[in-house]
Amino acid sequence: MAQPAAVLMVVAAVGLGVVINFSIHKIEEGHVGVYYRGGALLSKTSEPGYHFMLPALTSFRSVQTTLQTDEVKNVPCGTSGGVIIYFERIEVVNKLDINAVFDIVKNYTADYDKTLIYNKIHHELNQFCSAHNLQEVYIDLFDQIDENLRKALQSDLYDMAPGLTVQAVRVTKPKIPEQIRKNYEAMEGEKTKLLIAIQKQKVVEKEAETDRKRAIIEAEKIAQVAKIQWDQKIMEKESEKKMSEIEDSTLLAKEHAKADAEFYKAQKEAESNKVKLTKEYLEMLKFQTLASNTKIYYGNSIPSMFVDLPAVGAAEKSCGGDSSSSENKKR
Repeated sequence: MAQPAAVLMVVAAVGLGVVINFSIHKIEEGHVGVYYRGGALLSKTSEPGYHFMLPALTSFRSVQTTLQTDEVKNVPCGTSGGVIIYFERIEVVNKLDINAVFDIVKNYTADYDKTLIYNKIHHELNQFCSAHNLQEVYIDLFDQIDENLRKALQSDLYDMAPGLTVQAVRVTKPKIPEQIRKNYEAMEGEKTKLLIAIQKQKVVEKEAETDRKRAIIEAEKIAQVAKIQWDQKIMEKESEKKMSEIEDSTLLAKEHAKADAEFYKAQKEAESNKVKLTKEYLEMLKFQTLASNTKIYYGNSIPSMFVDLPAVGAAEKSCGGDSSSSENKKR
């Protein structure tokens, strides 16, 4: 009796362990858990961590809500000229908003990226290729494919799946038929030669331009030096002229000052003489002159000697006769 009970307990413990093992599940960071019961999506979601669920009745899916990169490989594309090319890899960087997880999973399942990204990439890329020829797809407009795909995907997602954002699209160079590829390689080789020739031509033109500018600069330098020398000579002549003018002005000023001084002196002497030549002063001079004369003249002609100089000789003769007579009278 004890053995069957022990076996049942062991079996119950094992069964409980299995139930607990399948009941506990883990949601990684950057993911959201969604649950299905009987194939129906439950309204609850779970955050990162450990969670419980009913085993066998309930299942879950982990949906990433951080940046993720979906790769679409070997996408065939037909150009407007009928050439089939293949894009080996197209990478789509996208992010799902955590608040939009339930609605997007409900409408497009947990594999929403297959419907909203993979299938749309095929559609949009074929639309682009069918509107352009091989030259445009492979070379001319290839740099625009990334941005055109991103805009086309995001435009549809705004209406179909709000909360899912396409951050970037990266497209690799497509595979083209071998013969066409060789032709393009040959054409690129010719373009390279042409570019090399153009660059050589530019180098030659630049060298010629450099030589021309160097010659112009040299000529300008010579002209500037000559102008400076000429200006220097002119300045020297002008300086000499100014110095001569200054010397002439100084000499003229000295002569003017000298003449003014002499004029002033003569003027003052004249004024002084005018003041001096009074009647009394002239009378005094007369007597001083008479006193200094050793000869004494007498007679009626004495006053005339001070007035009429030519008559001085006659007066002297007259005075001589009179003086002798007067001397005789004194004797």
